[in-house]
Amino acid sequence: MGRPNKPPRPVVTGILVVDKPLGISSMAAVNVVRARAGGTRTGHAGTLDPLATGVLVLALGKATKEISHFMATDKRYATVIDLTAFTTTDDMEGERTEVDVAQPPSESDVLVVLEKFTGRIMQRPPQRSAIKIGGQRAYALSRRGETVEIPARPVDVYRLEIRRYDWPELELYVHCGKGTYIRSLARDIGEALGTGGHCHSLRRLAVGPFVEDAAAVLEQVPDPLTEHDLIPIDAALQLIDDHTRRFGQVDSG
Repeated sequence: MGRPNKPPRPVVTGILVVDKPLGISSMAAVNVVRARAGGTRTGHAGTLDPLATGVLVLALGKATKEISHFMATDKRYATVIDLTAFTTTDDMEGERTEVDVAQPPSESDVLVVLEKFTGRIMQRPPQRSAIKIGGQRAYALSRRGETVEIPARPVDVYRLEIRRYDWPELELYVHCGKGTYIRSLARDIGEALGTGGHCHSLRRLAVGPFVEDAAAVLEQVPDPLTEHDLIPIDAALQLIDDHTRRFGQVDSG
């Protein structure tokens, strides 16, 4: 006789906040959680690149229907920008184009440039982004060697703050709205400074009210994952509403 079939796990519903590690895609993190939730439908509220780490908000079960509410909230990042080169991906993954800088910009020069990238700005997404061009993802076209023209679009940058400037590295705190690409900021800040510019490292500190200190280490997510391990959807939506009312588009810093 064969082994008896295991009873199916109950479908779970709720929100899980994880700390995505370096080197895996957001979908790889989703797949880990989905497997530990017994195959429950799972989605993420905003992609993090493989070379980025930090807060990734996951919706499971019926909570996936509310995922747009989580995607629409503000984001906070810490990034280190390498000002010596541009790259084809605007991060360390792409091919470098070195920029010879005779005189590195001063910190006051950097502050002047950062003011130009604060507020509502027009931003061109990176070549390797999830933007759809003619029905295909830009990153898929780029990986096939095609150069794609992605139009600039408005995004909101609420705050840019220098955490450290030690040429050629510029470490920034970024508070921004939905759809802002930090890789594009790195590229554009470098262009404005007359230097290179690409993301050397990137960490998402928060998605709305969901912060890194409350994020679960991905490898330590329980298996099996139950609803006791999740934030109930009503509670999660209330957290977003409270965050929006309290902060709006103002960075409490």
